[in-house]
Amino acid sequence: MPSKADAKVAADAGQTTQPEAVAPMAPAAFAADAEIERAMDTIDFDGVTREFKSQDAFIYMEKFLPQSVTEQLIAAARAVTPNVNRNYLPGHKQGGSVSRHTLDELAPFVAELYRSPALMRFLERLAGEKLLPSPQDDPHAYALYYYTRPGDHIGWHYDTSYYKGRRYTLLLGVVDQSSCKLEYRLHTRNPGVPQVDGAVAYPPGALVFFDGDKLHHRITPLGDNEERISLTFEYVTDPRMGTWQRFISNMKDAIAYFGFRQVFRQIFGRTKR
Repeated sequence: MPSKADAKVAADAGQTTQPEAVAPMAPAAFAADAEIERAMDTIDFDGVTREFKSQDAFIYMEKFLPQSVTEQLIAAARAVTPNVNRNYLPGHKQGGSVSRHTLDELAPFVAELYRSPALMRFLERLAGEKLLPSPQDDPHAYALYYYTRPGDHIGWHYDTSYYKGRRYTLLLGVVDQSSCKLEYRLHTRNPGVPQVDGAVAYPPGALVFFDGDKLHHRITPLGDNEERISLTFEYVTDPRMGTWQRFISNMKDAIAYFGFRQVFRQIFGRTKR
């Protein structure tokens, strides 16, 4: 959590940041956190950490979330399907998404899982540094992504951080009845280190965790009669962001992902669901 001093520094520098307000956890979230904590006990953390570091801050784990937690995510994804915002960027992206603002209203379990102490401790141990929730006004902090029509995909990209610090991406499999793959390229920004190419499918409950500025990746196109839903969590090391960077980030999210009403909700007001 950013401190009052952090907020003052940001204000003095003309930077925008909104500290994350954390409410008490709901009973379902307590149960999920306890299950995640138990699941952590079965992980060879030293081995996972070595792999994460050797792959330049990237790890894939096919079995991570407990089944009961995955089932709650599937239910949440189905519940907000009517609120999916679809977009199409020729040559780069086609698909649907639901931002954190809608999830806060209609699927609060997702928000609770995002703040799970057990989950965040695990990710911090992997990253080797303190991770913070993204600010309240970041629609990308946690979001669901829907691949439901033939050709839905996203092209090669980095999860570029517009924040002062690093931004880590956590991908969780929710629904995967598809031939889609997460294709990736390691070490693309490490001069003198050979590039490593790979591809994985992340089924329900699987985890992918990486430094967004380091991993070059894409999702291959959806086939006929297929469906894929994934959940993304974004954590930062410094929640400060300059005013211009915030504008660029919001415009990208509005055009490429969530639509203007979801992103600029303070201006438009909350939409009726």
